[in-house]
Amino acid sequence: MPAVTAPAHADGDFLVDYEEKVFEDVQAKEGEKALITFHTVAFEGSIGLVNLLQAKRLKRKGFETSVLLYGPGVTLGVQRGFPKLGAEAFPGHLNFNNQIKGFMEEGGKVYACRFALQALYGHGEQSLIPGIRPISPLDVLDMILIHRRDGAFILDTWTL
Repeated sequence: MPAVTAPAHADGDFLVDYEEKVFEDVQAKEGEKALITFHTVAFEGSIGLVNLLQAKRLKRKGFETSVLLYGPGVTLGVQRGFPKLGAEAFPGHLNFNNQIKGFMEEGGKVYACRFALQALYGHGEQSLIPGIRPISPLDVLDMILIHRRDGAFILDTWTL
């Protein structure tokens, strides 16, 4: 049987070259916009968290950045906590809430579809994280089309 002779990895070791950047660091030009759409359920995978981080990064690159929560995506914007709202039941429990709040604190805009909020998930507007703007279901497509018309970068977040 072959023996493993390499030492075990230890805290502080580097496994990859994280400093090499292959592509230029793109920054927004004056007036450029970005839209991130979320049609994904909170806690059903990493895509919601990853693209909230992307939204924050786009904002920091100078894009006028908006987030659209529709369908199951509205679950990302609902206040949570246990045993009380805002209380973190375990580390990472409030990841989505904290990322959305941080994004809005940096000037990002977040919109949530009222239809999905009420008809699909049984929540009222008072359930949303303060600062999220509820919108008509008729605004969902128009918001996407306006961003398309304006030449915005659009990142769609879907899970099935």
